[in-house]
Amino acid sequence: MRTSALFVFALSLAAAPIFAQTASPAGQSIADAVNDPARVADKADDARRKVADVMAFAEVKPGQKVLELIPGKGYFTRVFSAVVGPEGHVFLVWPDEYAKEDTEGVGATRTLIADAHYKNVSVLNQPAAQLSVPEKVDLVFTAQNYHDYPDAFMGKVDLAAFNKQVFAALKPGGLFVIVDHVAAAGSGMRDTDTLHRIDPAIVKKQVEAAGFVFDGESNVLRNPDDKHDLKVFDKSIRGHTDQFIYRFRKPKA
Repeated sequence: MRTSALFVFALSLAAAPIFAQTASPAGQSIADAVNDPARVADKADDARRKVADVMAFAEVKPGQKVLELIPGKGYFTRVFSAVVGPEGHVFLVWPDEYAKEDTEGVGATRTLIADAHYKNVSVLNQPAAQLSVPEKVDLVFTAQNYHDYPDAFMGKVDLAAFNKQVFAALKPGGLFVIVDHVAAAGSGMRDTDTLHRIDPAIVKKQVEAAGFVFDGESNVLRNPDDKHDLKVFDKSIRGHTDQFIYRFRKPKA
């Protein structure tokens, strides 16, 4: 009986942080955003892409300003828009070079911002090497695109300069969250243009060099069955690649 009682007590303690997180105002805002009827077409991907977990890790909150780099068809954009609400704003960056390659994504963005439901979303078109924002933001977010910036089609952006531009775009205490496909350990940037992957270690090194402080990682998108040797578009792994999520914080002072 004593063992059973201790077991039940331990379970209650383990469950408490989860309940506290989901019951928090920010957690409720994320839950409401994920369940927004306007994104019904995205729901089939939610379990695979762990959108609620990603949003919680990014610490996005109502009223914040978010800068999303290369938003694709707006999967994360729709959730960001709902979480930050009418007092917040979501800026979408389409680098000119990338926009030429993803006309479908650009078209989807145009459709999205034309919808009054997303009136707190706007688009910034600018050269890849000249990241800028009209006002300081609370969060800079990029999913599966950090590895693209140094590639030839983007003009071989200097990532040292790019990360400093991200740093400058953030408010003190602001976050830079990167989601990307994992490359083999020790490979650096060798596979960015071939397999569309990047070594997490080099990302951490590059971002910290710009003045950021590493603030944590999430393993919700990790896949130990991915051997890191296939292009991310290979049908045997597409949509299920091993992905890291890193969070970096700009110091408050």
